Amino acid sequence: MTRPGEPDETAGRGPRRSGMEDSMAAYAARSGMRRKDNGQLDVLHAVGGWRGLAETILPGFVFLAVLLAGDALGVALLASLGTAAAFTVLRLARRQSLVQAVSGVVGVGVCALFARATGEALDYYVPGFWINTVSFVGLGISLLAGWPLLGVFYGYIRGEGTQWRDVPVRLRAYRVATVMLMAMFAARLLVQVPLYFAGNLTGLGVARLVMGVPLYALTLWLAWLVSRPPQQIAAEQDGAEQDGAEQDGAEQDSAG
Repeated sequence: MTRPGEPDETAGRGPRRSGMEDSMAAYAARSGMRRKDNGQLDVLHAVGGWRGLAETILPGFVFLAVLLAGDALGVALLASLGTAAAFTVLRLARRQSLVQAVSGVVGVGVCALFARATGEALDYYVPGFWINTVSFVGLGISLLAGWPLLGVFYGYIRGEGTQWRDVPVRLRAYRVATVMLMAMFAARLLVQVPLYFAGNLTGLGVARLVMGVPLYALTLWLAWLVSRPPQQIAAEQDGAEQDGAEQDGAEQDSAG
């Protein structure tokens, strides 16, 4: 606070961001999400690109395929770990982040440890249940705290920062988007947990693959569309109308 007669050093600087806002901006910057040149969400980049897709899908696919082919849990676990390790070596050879390089093999290692400890192939999928549960709860907490997580990510890459929290229609849109992501995690649990208790290994393995990265990417894309700013929707509608008018004009010219 300035005293009478003293210059206001904060004049012209704009509103200061709180520590929470700074933390959220930094968190969003590390999320790996970005926009493409056409302004749409780069879904492929959000899931790690083609290599990220392969790293996420192949270890689980190899585990299930080897297990069903030979009914040997130890061999299937080694094959899955070997696949994840190969990706880790490739990342290290490219001098990528150590955390990024080892995270995949650690995740597969935890799954393999669960299955090896009990001797049950189904337990390979148990860590995924906990991950989905924690993710669901975490998103719910972000809603209750007034910081819907997809709003943090999407607001950052849309250039809205955290100002969307002061605009009721934008806050509501990001709440809906975050609820959509929560629904995805809930759907995974509702489908996969009964398959686990029914002892349906093939069904559980296939469900884990289908409801993994592919469903996650689809949900991110739909949530992005749902949370579009009103001006973007209007611009897209104007563009579609203009394209339609140009197409009609081209058809009339060709008919003439």
